Amino acid sequence: MLSNKTMMSSSITDKTYKKLVLQVSLNGLSFVVIDLLSGHASHLKHLSFDHFQKSAKIEDLFLDVFRENEVLKNHYDEITIIHSNNLSTFVPTALFDEEFIGSYLQYNTKVFETDFFTFDELTKYEMNSVYIPYVNMNNFFIDQLGAFEYKHSSTILVSTLLDISKNNEERKMFVHMSASHFEIVVLQNQKLHLYNSFEYTTPEDFIYYILFTAEQLQLNPEYFKLELLGGIKEEDAYYQIAFKYIRNVSLFKAPNDNPSLTEEENREHFILLHS
Repeated sequence: MLSNKTMMSSSITDKTYKKLVLQVSLNGLSFVVIDLLSGHASHLKHLSFDHFQKSAKIEDLFLDVFRENEVLKNHYDEITIIHSNNLSTFVPTALFDEEFIGSYLQYNTKVFETDFFTFDELTKYEMNSVYIPYVNMNNFFIDQLGAFEYKHSSTILVSTLLDISKNNEERKMFVHMSASHFEIVVLQNQKLHLYNSFEYTTPEDFIYYILFTAEQLQLNPEYFKLELLGGIKEEDAYYQIAFKYIRNVSLFKAPNDNPSLTEEENREHFILLHS
């Protein structure tokens, strides 16, 4: 099993000054190439597995992606794999004990003795992201790419939003949409008030969990601000139902660090682009 602290190594003559980032889930794969000198992104692509037979092995689907996208076979100075699932939680550093790492997830997800647990350190915010990565996917990428670093999507989402919230004393809710689940993050001036992930199938599921969370945190739908990011647009039923029940709802304006990408692409691939 590859350590999530493993990094690429190369001599100065081999350097390409390029970084490859792949975000993987059971529903699909996204990837981007980032120029390490300019920070700009290229070759941004998303591939959904929704139309494939459910009986297909995920490794076979990934293999097809590698066969059809030559850019994935290039040499890179850095490679990062982002695991996107709802099998994660955050633990304050002061309460964290690596020997009991599996116990932190047992209250919000079903865990098994055979599960592999790991964590990402958010040193700046004195907490760790504990999660279950996809071991079979990591093994596939070892064969295809060699050494790489891996993280959980929640690590990148929460740490980046915390950075953005600096000096903002207003408590704000962010909702990040993925294909099968969405994350709710509530922040106030670089303080994490809540992180949770919910599976959904309908707009009614979506708004129920948002309003329930708001009620638990005593956030009044007439006043608190809700910003939506990830795979969501204003014309979507999920945006429309949020707009119906929450007065101050808007699409998140992601920092435009990649001028070649649209505002929608920067918002939809926020996690991928901020790895």
